[in-house]
Amino acid sequence: MTSLVQSVDWLAIAPPTIAAVVALIVLVADLFLPERRKALLGPVTVAGLALAALSLLPLVGGDRTTFCLTSDTDVCSYAADHFTVIIQLLVLGGALLAALLSMSAVRDSGLPAGEFWFLLLSSAAGAALLPASRDLATLVIALEVASLPAFALVGMRRGDRLSSEAALKFFLSSVAATAVMLLGVSFLYAATGSLHLSRVADGLTDVPVRFDSLVTAGVALTLVGFAFKAAAVPFHFWVPDTYVGAPLPVAAYLSVVGKAVGFSGLILVTVLAFPAYADVWGPIVAVLAALTMTAGNVGALRQRPERAHSAVRLLAWSSVGQAGYLLVPIAAAAYLDDPARAIGSTVAYALMYGAVNLGAFAVAALVARTHPDHRIADYRGLYASRPLAALALGFFLLCLAGLPPGIIGLFAKVTVFSVAVDAGLGWLAVVMAVNVVIALYYYLQWTAVLFRPAPEATAGRAGAPEPAAEGAGTVLAPAVVKHRIPAPIGAAIGLAAVLGVVLSGAPQLVLRFASATLL
Repeated sequence: MTSLVQSVDWLAIAPPTIAAVVALIVLVADLFLPERRKALLGPVTVAGLALAALSLLPLVGGDRTTFCLTSDTDVCSYAADHFTVIIQLLVLGGALLAALLSMSAVRDSGLPAGEFWFLLLSSAAGAALLPASRDLATLVIALEVASLPAFALVGMRRGDRLSSEAALKFFLSSVAATAVMLLGVSFLYAATGSLHLSRVADGLTDVPVRFDSLVTAGVALTLVGFAFKAAAVPFHFWVPDTYVGAPLPVAAYLSVVGKAVGFSGLILVTVLAFPAYADVWGPIVAVLAALTMTAGNVGALRQRPERAHSAVRLLAWSSVGQAGYLLVPIAAAAYLDDPARAIGSTVAYALMYGAVNLGAFAVAALVARTHPDHRIADYRGLYASRPLAALALGFFLLCLAGLPPGIIGLFAKVTVFSVAVDAGLGWLAVVMAVNVVIALYYYLQWTAVLFRPAPEATAGRAGAPEPAAEGAGTVLAPAVVKHRIPAPIGAAIGLAAVLGVVLSGAPQLVLRFASATLL
């Protein structure tokens, strides 16, 4: 008789487990701590996420599995391989920077500390679980564990109409996408008799003719849930309003960690579960990539500083455009003999994007302390008042645009472009090149705003009277007011900037680190 008892590799599951345990500790502590002590929950959350990230070190270079079938130990539900470690590093690192940004926001906005930190840790635990999932059931559960707390985080500003509206739109559209994905998963289970990705892949290599339409529909529908999280067109409509309505650190979290969840899920189901149906999902993802980058960049192009448009909305549309670039290597994986190379390009691009995009949100959080409307025009004169923050934001924007000195952004785009060409997707490479040129305009426009004189200072100089007679008062232009930078926000900007500079100095480190992902 086969034993149903198996050992659990606690080291392999340590990253999501630590995040989940710290979430429970924060939840219980919130019940007993007096109000004046609840500020301690923020540092506890940061420490917990840092510990979860450090627990990845013993997993580097290994290939550990657990929760395997007792009848076939090669078929497992959890795998801590190179791909898993890299995505978990991106997820936990992104959550850590978002937590640093949140410390000031929770205090200044009066958000309920215990609830906020518990939800953030819970979402991070689900996001860290997803890249290690190797069966469709665990993938769906991890996706929902990452998503459900995020709905509450978006609507955390009670009494704020925009926040409530953003949370409701995010929730309803996500639930619809999940329902469609579950329908696709049920089709695949009916056709293959298994939920494990490896067995689904084996079952799809020889599908009876009567099941072919069922499987094709299952493959397409399963992609919907992950395409929604990745903000791929036409599942992107929730992004601008959600980012604008959510607390700024939550928008930063969704822009990186939410995308990591979506893209890691897409990679797992396409490359590991559906290789036999590459002729179905390959063209679908390629078209999604072209539509997504175009819609995102055109949307961002419409955000103008002279029209008092929102910087957060620009970052939201920019994130949609960047999602299109991230989809290109996944589409290319369907046409290459070595899909691991294409997936490595996506992971490398995601690492670059995560670091610099969180850095841009960190500077936006700093500016929002004095300009809560988040207008692009509010960044005029930033170099005069906060030169280091302005230089950092300029560097982050140039990285996103792919221009020197943001070498890591240029390197990532060239890598993605070359993968598309090698896969025979010349038309997609052309679309990407056109979109990169479009994106240059709004990134450089925002960068230029940073170094223009502030409107108040300009008005003061233009309207200054002639020097008065001796003894009379002198009218001066308004002085630039400087405010102290909160330590957590300064730490987040500094970490992102250092990471971007180091990677720009040695961009090959990213590709070398990501090249061994999957397979």
